[in-house]
Amino acid sequence: MEATALPYSARHSLVGMLRIDSRGCVMEMRELPPNSTAFGINLNPNTDAMENEDWTKDNFRGGEGMGDSPNRLFDLDSSTPFFDSQAHSTTTDIRLFMYGFIFGRESASTRKPSPPHSSIDNFLASLYLLVYLSHSSGSGNLSDSAYGTILSDHKMLFHALEACKLSFNLRTAVEIHSRIIKLGYGTHSSLVSLLISVYVSCDHLDLACQLLNEFPCWDFDLVSANMIITSFMKVGEIDIAQRVFHKMHTQDVVSWNSMIGGYVRNACFQEALDMFRNMFNSNIEPDGFTFASIVTGCAQLGALDYAKWVHNLMFEKRVELNYILRSALIDMYSKCGRIEIAKAIFNSDRHTDVSVWNAMINGLAIHGLAFDAIAIFLMMEVENILPDSITFMGILTACSHCGLVEQGHKYFNLMKMHFSVEPQLEHYGAMVDLLGRAGLLEEAYAMIKEIPMEPDVVIWRAFLNACRIHKNSKLAEVAIAKISHLGSGDYVLLSNIYCSIRKWESAERVRDMMKKKGVRKKDGRSWIELRGAIHQFKAGDRSHPEIEGIYKLLAGLICRAKMVGFVPMTELVLMDTSEEEKEENLIYHSEKLALAYGILKSSPGTEIQVSKNLRICPDCHCWMKIVSKVLYRVIIVRDRVRFHRFEGGLCTCGDYW
Repeated sequence: MEATALPYSARHSLVGMLRIDSRGCVMEMRELPPNSTAFGINLNPNTDAMENEDWTKDNFRGGEGMGDSPNRLFDLDSSTPFFDSQAHSTTTDIRLFMYGFIFGRESASTRKPSPPHSSIDNFLASLYLLVYLSHSSGSGNLSDSAYGTILSDHKMLFHALEACKLSFNLRTAVEIHSRIIKLGYGTHSSLVSLLISVYVSCDHLDLACQLLNEFPCWDFDLVSANMIITSFMKVGEIDIAQRVFHKMHTQDVVSWNSMIGGYVRNACFQEALDMFRNMFNSNIEPDGFTFASIVTGCAQLGALDYAKWVHNLMFEKRVELNYILRSALIDMYSKCGRIEIAKAIFNSDRHTDVSVWNAMINGLAIHGLAFDAIAIFLMMEVENILPDSITFMGILTACSHCGLVEQGHKYFNLMKMHFSVEPQLEHYGAMVDLLGRAGLLEEAYAMIKEIPMEPDVVIWRAFLNACRIHKNSKLAEVAIAKISHLGSGDYVLLSNIYCSIRKWESAERVRDMMKKKGVRKKDGRSWIELRGAIHQFKAGDRSHPEIEGIYKLLAGLICRAKMVGFVPMTELVLMDTSEEEKEENLIYHSEKLALAYGILKSSPGTEIQVSKNLRICPDCHCWMKIVSKVLYRVIIVRDRVRFHRFEGGLCTCGDYW
């Protein structure tokens, strides 16, 4: 049988030693020449075993005594008995077994693929050696001296734990943990911190926390503490990461980066900004990783003042703008409502990395500038920059925001036919959204049925939202039936549809269903940044210290808007109540409160920007158009999907969102 291809590191070290079948199983093994090594480990300490040869790939021959024994299927269960039956006086054969086992598993493994790095092979070698030893230690086949020598090696234990982390092998990690204690390494911070990280990776936070609390005074060295912070931040255990950070004797830039990046990863953007300010005040010099994280935080919050301050810091410290930081800056200014600044950064240099182009296209898309986004795409072709799946996602999103059905079809077909980019679920979802918003519900439904993979909940929700816009309760019920795990937004959308066509009983049935299943409507939140501070509001909020002034100003604005023709859209209220009660419900939406506060605290004629975690409601949208005209103000609202720029009684979305 022909040998299958091994990874490079395996071929480099094991040519002539193993032959692997099509399933990745070891078929033949031969003895080693003197002083043979693999990954820095001496595989044959008996230098007199045989004379040196010039080994090549063509010199495979079966190892003596191996025959048709269980090495034909090199896994722990079938191969271990064969090796247990041999009398091993050295670790040579067991190391051979270890490498055969690794490479037999590598091809057939269903786990996540390991990074293509030779050190990973070393980790796996250590791991599987210890696995084998844990199985064979009671058999008496391995000499006590050899066994003790291997297990007392601190580096071997460390590499084995790293292998456990990569392979999510909890069982072996627990065994190694016991070995660490027996060998007296229980207070060794590098081993303990790595063991904590392994337990976190294996979803056993109880073991990780127990081990953390048992370590004397949490007295970890700098590297170990940083590793623990990163591990807990990855799984969203922010409080534990904070405790470790604050108990550190000293913190370096990695410590601060781990906290800032962790906050951003867990959508704690305000906390990330606060941590960055503390870092700045602590005279810790930020690096490129710091700025990449904090720029992302500014982008997600839409905090323009923070964004400008951070960008100025980068300029003062002469931080080199690589493609990652340039992409992040373009994204930041786009999401902070300053698309012109984003364009200026993009146009300031030539770009060879597709991520910078993608950032610009996506920035234009969320501002509803579809034709500008398409123009950037055409520039990519001129510059010989190949688009990827993210590029096409940006183009399709731009077309969806502007109702460009024909162009959307064109680029959806182009990605596969011309650029060999296979459409993924998100691309189909963008097309369903495009067709649905345009009122082509039957065509959107037909596309869902043609998707080659199982449509996910995001696609059905996009279709459900289109049904709400066009008041199609029949197809909405089809979408609801396909969503296996309904969220609060799904129920609200369906209830909205029934209310809009005055099917109050059906709407009441949906609300009763929400109560029975314990589903709560997601709270809408809006926020505004003023003088470096973020002010948040919820619907009907009375917690702000200046709420009396806000409510008084808002009441006046509602009256002025009505005088020039504003009519509250009471049909949007999900209750069968009087018109007065419905109107009262609409007045105190979170985006209206945030805008009123912005007007209260700013000078006449200045631009105001509000951000919202949900889509802006049609009533607030109509009201803000009128307010922009009455007050001669530019009002910018960034909702969950896109930007709306109100000026002179009009919105850049063209009432299509």
